[in-house]
Amino acid sequence: MPPLDTKTRGRTSRGRLRALDAFLCRFERPLLERRDGPWAHAVFVDVGFGEHPWTTLESAQAFRALNPELAVVGVELDAERARAAQADADARTSFREGGFALPLRPDEPARLVRAMNLLRQGAPERVPEVHRTLTRYLLPSGLLVEGSADATGAVMAAHLLRRGVGEGAELPLREALLFHTDFSLGFAPMLFRDWLPRDLRRRVRPGEPIHDFFSAWSAAWQQARTLGHTHPPDAFREAALGLSARMEGVATDPWLLSQGYVVWRPKGGVCF
Repeated sequence: MPPLDTKTRGRTSRGRLRALDAFLCRFERPLLERRDGPWAHAVFVDVGFGEHPWTTLESAQAFRALNPELAVVGVELDAERARAAQADADARTSFREGGFALPLRPDEPARLVRAMNLLRQGAPERVPEVHRTLTRYLLPSGLLVEGSADATGAVMAAHLLRRGVGEGAELPLREALLFHTDFSLGFAPMLFRDWLPRDLRRRVRPGEPIHDFFSAWSAAWQQARTLGHTHPPDAFREAALGLSARMEGVATDPWLLSQGYVVWRPKGGVCF
């Protein structure tokens, strides 16, 4: 079987994952701030930072507003990119060559692992293996974020996977799906289809739960437009509220809806 790791183009842009940073700072604050026991040494790992470590550095700045001592590790499969990033390293920020087998020391458990825009070309059936591989580096209740965003960060979709506590903790819970748009491309639910995590992108077809989810979202969007909510942020908000009435587990937090986020967190996880 071929290795899990595959080289990517590595191109990114400043601010591409800023919306994800904002979401995590608001809703995963305890995870980012925790300092008791092994959490005092728990790191944030950005896997596959690419040609330039811009998104790693932006996340470090955002997360350190909550935890000034947070250690950050940027990991990149391409050795030359990893070497070039050393120019931006400091006492709390390191850049290392490596892949999904994370190059962490035994005294560096992870609290948060981010693997964005890495699996778009891989085999969908191997995504769970990647999730399990990355989850084993997390402390119990730690979070893995895996998904895709377009080149500018205008559209994003990601898995939120939580490491469990106790027996079976190495198997991540597919806790939620996160969607975000900044409305620069307008809004319709199917805008997210091409940016779904790799294992879901080709499953938006009848008989699949993700198809049911998008069908319900599209119906809620059409109803919102029929009622006159045609401005993209307004249509988004009303469609999300309509979706929450059709699908269990859709968050209706006012901040989320005003900022272009939908979080689907069904009881028992997003099980497909």
